[in-house]
Amino acid sequence: MNLSGLLAQLLEILIALALAPLLTGWVNQWRAWLQNKSAPPLTQPYRKLHKLFHKELVLAEQASPLYRAVPYIVFGCMALACAIIPSLSTDLPLSPAADAVALVGLFALARVFLSLAAMDVGTAFGTLGARREMLIGFLAEPALLMVLFSASLLSRSTSLTTIVDQFAHRELAIYPSLAFAGVAFTLVSLAENARIPVDNPATHLELTMVHEALLLEYSGRHLALLEWAASLKLFAYSCAGLALFFPWGVADARTPQALLLALPLLVFKLAVGGALLALLETASAKMRIFRVPEFLGTAFLLAVIGMLVNILLGA
Repeated sequence: MNLSGLLAQLLEILIALALAPLLTGWVNQWRAWLQNKSAPPLTQPYRKLHKLFHKELVLAEQASPLYRAVPYIVFGCMALACAIIPSLSTDLPLSPAADAVALVGLFALARVFLSLAAMDVGTAFGTLGARREMLIGFLAEPALLMVLFSASLLSRSTSLTTIVDQFAHRELAIYPSLAFAGVAFTLVSLAENARIPVDNPATHLELTMVHEALLLEYSGRHLALLEWAASLKLFAYSCAGLALFFPWGVADARTPQALLLALPLLVFKLAVGGALLALLETASAKMRIFRVPEFLGTAFLLAVIGMLVNILLGA
């Protein structure tokens, strides 16, 4: 294990932990600006985490050890997902584990444990949110796999580092398969991160909320870890999208000095992506829950079309 790779891996984890709440605050600011509202401070997510970490922890009487352990499991899964996505460099000690199937598996593992915890205390809204979350995951995960497989067909590998390394050093060209996959990835990321039109991260209406219903019984440091994990998930999806479709600027094993340029370029791309996400949410309306299968079915269909275009046309 070389020193530069270890440094890049450690830097990726620290950057993810530090910038994930900032990305959430940036998106919230742009949503407020686009809706002609007074925007919250950019550091509001950090203040919220600080407040929650210092609040008293309250547990339900029926809570099992699983309920207490889930916040740490979910946070660990999201931190590991951010670590295996090559956002700054492809020279990572975790490269052998940075497989497309492993990434989807981490997201699925976190979802299953969070849904089990929501049903653990036996509340009506927790069970309702868990069922809706599993429905969304059941439809989103195959679409995400098809998107990653479309990229792996072009690079002849399911390793994320190999995909990014090959895409970053190819000549600039338009690949129809990646165009279909990019649209599908956008739809999946909206659903997976509880964004409009699938879910509203700011809502507390019992009949419409999905992700918030899973967190109703949590408080204190447990709620802080889950909120931080939600920001890490948004950060992971953003970095995965940038790595697959805009990989330029990611350092590789041959040029470790490029890490100095990779970080500001990553921040710039995340800033642009966060603004576009806020614009997309502002221009969309919250759909009813029974329309979500059609929404994610469209994402899966687009991803499959991307794969077929690649197989038939080689582009």
